[in-house]
Amino acid sequence: MALRTFYNEIKGLKVKELPNHFKPMLSIDYVKKSALRGLDTYHAKYIQTNSIDPLYHICFGGMIFSYLVALPEERRHLEHQQHAKEHGH
Repeated sequence: MALRTFYNEIKGLKVKELPNHFKPMLSIDYVKKSALRGLDTYHAKYIQTNSIDPLYHICFGGMIFSYLVALPEERRHLEHQQHAKEHGH
């Protein structure tokens, strides 16, 4: 949804107008306000309605995070295993 909104905002702009459109979006104040607006929206959508979805978000987010943290070690392990197989160890 956000990507569609963003696309619709820039769709009618000319290339010369894009930097002036993006420059205010790159400020720290704009990012803070956007994050707070997103948290307020999340709170209204899930917390105020007593939804179970935040629990799912935490569980699945934790699984994805732990997978991404362990991925480099797993890749090193698999490369070492393949290297040992090639050299007959």
